[in-house]
Amino acid sequence: MSEGAEKRHRNIGIPGIKPPEKTCDDPLCPWHGKLPVRGTIMRVRVEKVKMNRTAVVVHEYLHYVPKYMKYERRRKKKHVRVPPCIEVRPGDMVIVGETRPLAKSVSFVVLGKAE
Repeated sequence: MSEGAEKRHRNIGIPGIKPPEKTCDDPLCPWHGKLPVRGTIMRVRVEKVKMNRTAVVVHEYLHYVPKYMKYERRRKKKHVRVPPCIEVRPGDMVIVGETRPLAKSVSFVVLGKAE
């Protein structure tokens, strides 16, 4: 890439999510590569970032129990792909989108940080 040229990002088709400032050459990036995003979009909290380009996030939600007519808190851990153009740290709130399976346990990709 020449110095004056600016790499363009793809339109991933999800309104309200802004593309990252940095660019990357990763083919598994939804913004600069060819990874399609479809299905579920979630707002989650990053728990660990110790794997290579992968993070563990926690999805916390409420589940209704009809017998007691109350809600209970539930949480699921998911492994997500983190493109090099997006930097995340433990404790950050991010938006993730479902994609095709990238590994045995990785089917989500980080789309950006949540405000």
